[in-house]
Amino acid sequence: MKTFRQRLLGIARRARGFTLIEIMVAVAIMGLTFAIGIPSFVRAFKREGMRKAEKDLLDACREARAAAIMQDKPVDLVFHPLERSFEVPGVFPTAELPDDVTIDIMGVNFIQLERAEIARIHFFPNGTSDEFTIVLHSSGGEFRKYSLDTVTALTVAETIK
Repeated sequence: MKTFRQRLLGIARRARGFTLIEIMVAVAIMGLTFAIGIPSFVRAFKREGMRKAEKDLLDACREARAAAIMQDKPVDLVFHPLERSFEVPGVFPTAELPDDVTIDIMGVNFIQLERAEIARIHFFPNGTSDEFTIVLHSSGGEFRKYSLDTVTALTVAETIK
């Protein structure tokens, strides 16, 4: 009968490591997993179309509101509807709407401005803002409406069906 030490040494001699085939199979499985998963990760991080437009617009409104409150002076979100761009001078850099997104409706203080040269939305130090509504339309048929709550200057986003 083998002693405990002899049995332990026998197990240790048999289980020295992985064979080359086992390692190659593991690497192949990991490679397939990465190859299948990477495009999904890239799409998740790459913003395009309506997602990019929404993120940029919400960021610009948030930055304009914060700057007005922190600097204790009015700050403007400046839209250039014909150029399809907007900015908050000194606070948020110029952002352009993606090629597949168009402005269907834009109103500031109930005045239609989607065909105007420039549109200014004022954010005030007390946390309020002008009335602002914009409807964006993607080439994929998606309609999104963004408006500012004039009392809080917070952006409200909704999908139009």
